Amino acid sequence: MDVLILGAAYGSLLATKLAMAGHNATLVCTAPTARLINRQGVRVRMPVKDRASLLEISSRALRGEVCANTPEEIHPGAYDLVVLAMQEAQYGAPGVRELMGRIARSGNPCLAIMNMPPLPYLKRIPGLSTEALLGCYAVPSVWDGFDPAMMTLASPDPQAFRPPEEQKNVLQVGLPTNFKAARFEAEAPTALLRRLEADIEAVRFDTGEGAIEIPVKLKVHDSVFVPLAKWPMLIAGNYRCIRPDGMIPIKEAVHGNVEESRRVYEWVVELCIGLGAAAADLVPFEKYASAAAGLGKPSSAARALFGGAEQIERVDSLVRRIAGQRGLHSDTLHEMVSLIDARLGINRARKAPPPAARGMELALATAS
Repeated sequence: MDVLILGAAYGSLLATKLAMAGHNATLVCTAPTARLINRQGVRVRMPVKDRASLLEISSRALRGEVCANTPEEIHPGAYDLVVLAMQEAQYGAPGVRELMGRIARSGNPCLAIMNMPPLPYLKRIPGLSTEALLGCYAVPSVWDGFDPAMMTLASPDPQAFRPPEEQKNVLQVGLPTNFKAARFEAEAPTALLRRLEADIEAVRFDTGEGAIEIPVKLKVHDSVFVPLAKWPMLIAGNYRCIRPDGMIPIKEAVHGNVEESRRVYEWVVELCIGLGAAAADLVPFEKYASAAAGLGKPSSAARALFGGAEQIERVDSLVRRIAGQRGLHSDTLHEMVSLIDARLGINRARKAPPPAARGMELALATAS
């Protein structure tokens, strides 16, 4: 199959797994990164059980092909599946926004691997008012035209990053867990997902010392709520890395006060159950806390926020608004949302032109 993946950083992990299984993946990215990938391929490094060092997998050595292109050059109708593997705010960027419109019109099945669920996916949850959630999205109009039946979600549970000393075609996996995807409403795209699941599961990689199983699988579930298992983790860990005067590692955010972490985690779990999730769809706090003990860096949201970002994924705000629809409130979550709002306000003020420059821009615009 031919799979289109928006996002060449995190997306290169799934692209590598697909190519190992004999499928082709096209990564959507900037022109310089596309040239680099088309020249050298992608290289993914990951920990493997019973192996002392990281295993590096080069896409050039795999059965399927991994290539890259810019948004303007993509024709979505040429692909069997579209994967959305970027941060939510990036879909409104010039070029990407227009590509999203073409994808919506193509009617292709879309698998989002995002912390922030696409609006069409949320429409699949009974009783949820998505109109009240528009303000949580950077550019909510990019989701116009997508058919909820052809949109599904996988939680981005595998942790990966680009090593800062490497080129942009290198990705390093820190936590090699699985992509947990919900099925589509429609049967045909669900069958497509299950085929990819089986093909990835069957792959064995020859290291030169024998064929071994490689972690990070695609797991397809019937419940629409399974990908939302990431929400308690984000609220109890990722967003609590953000402090008024800086950021802390996820490990410290969770284990610095375990009982407070448990309290907010289980509050979000109860919210998900109230929406219709089964307890089996979600992850117990103890299992999450154990995994968090190995996460020694601040979350990507925290790093972006203190790096000056004017937009980050606002799962914190989304969860608060959904809770509000059900008459629920958490002081911890409310304080978190307020803190992030304030920090984003600081970042935007720093990047805004001074009043004199704004006046000049207005004068020029009027003159033109």
